[in-house]
Formats: sequence, structure tokens, C-alpha cells
Amino acid sequence: MTVCWFGQFPAASPDIAWLADVVAKTPTVRYGLIYTPSNTSDPYLDDGPPPQLALQLYFDDIAALETALASNGHLQQLRALNMTGATQQAMLTRRFPVPDPVFRTPQDEHPCTYLVAYEGAADDLPAWLAHYIDDHPPIMARFPGIRQLEVYTCIDWCGGLPCPRVAHMQRNKVVFDSPAALTAALNSPVRHEMRAAFHRFPSFTGPITHYPMMTRTVVRE
Repeated sequence: MTVCWFGQFPAASPDIAWLADVVAKTPTVRYGLIYTPSNTSDPYLDDGPPPQLALQLYFDDIAALETALASNGHLQQLRALNMTGATQQAMLTRRFPVPDPVFRTPQDEHPCTYLVAYEGAADDLPAWLAHYIDDHPPIMARFPGIRQLEVYTCIDWCGGLPCPRVAHMQRNKVVFDSPAALTAALNSPVRHEMRAAFHRFPSFTGPITHYPMMTRTVVRE
């Protein structure tokens, strides 16, 4: 397990090369993902346009994350982004195996990630998470063409980046070779199983968002 930091910037129009350089030169980051909008067709959902930019940065432990995000940390350079509507959250990462994790992304394309956030609250959060982690990943792992599957849960953390924090009770993502591969998976029989499993969840409230995102990987220099 590692920890990761999510930053979401709905109004940003970033210079991707500059942003990749900032991430790559962050001394304590393991690697980072830059998300920009993609599109798909989900037979059950349409949550509107994705945010213009999201970041997901992975760290070995909480100390490494907090060093990067401190008031004098390397990631204070992100203040140069348009912070209108921006949010942030640090979370624990759980990665689950998939049958074939080797990417076969077509030339001149990027992998496509379906970013999901459960933004509300459960009546009994430990019971809700236990049910989700036991029930949902085994179904998601059977999506045709899935390359990565992760689930994220809340942690407490320190940081000095000046944008509001959110406390989404859980996030998850599934990653595919391309938008076409994600769309094929979402229109497969597994998607209908997922919908049936959704109705077995313990009680919770609040919105859920599902955003298809073009995904660029940045490795630390």
C-alpha cells in the first residue's frame, strides 16, 4: 500500500509540459498521473463534463506526502494553476490484481481512467467499506480489457496548499488502454453486474461522480 494525493482543478487550463516537470521534480513523489477530460458512454450514468484537470500523486508514506505539500514544499508551485473550485484530498491506496495488467494503448493515444468518488457519508463507514472492498473489486476485475484497479480510503494529513479539502468517504478507479476500451467495458455484461451490486450497498448518502479521464504518467526524475 501507498498513499496518494488527489487534486482537482475544474477551471485550470494547464501547460501539460510545465505540470509534468513540476511533478517529475518533486523529490518525494513516487510517480504522478495527470488527468484531462476524455469521454465514454455509460448505459447507467452521465455525470456531466469532467474537470479540466486532476492530479493523482503517489508517495511511499505519509511523511513523504506531507513534505511535498508543506507550506514550503515543492508542490507549492501548483499555486500557479487556476484554483477556482479546486479541491484536494489525501488517501490510502489499495491496488487489486487484474487478469492482464499489460497496457496495449494505441499509438498516439493515452490510457483512459474512470475516476469515481463517493462524496457523501455512510451510516456505518467501517461496515460500508468492508462490504465494498469484499464485494466490488472482484466484479470490476472482470471488466474486459481492464489494466488497473484501485480503491482509496480516507486518512488524516497535513499540508499547506491553499485550496479546500474534501473528505470523500471513498474513491476508486479502473484504467483501460483507451476511451474505446473503457466504453466497451462499460457496455459489457459486467457493467450490469456492477449495477446490481450497487443496490446491495449498505446505507449511505451523498453524490457519486464518475469521470472518464485521459491519463498521462509522470515518473520522478
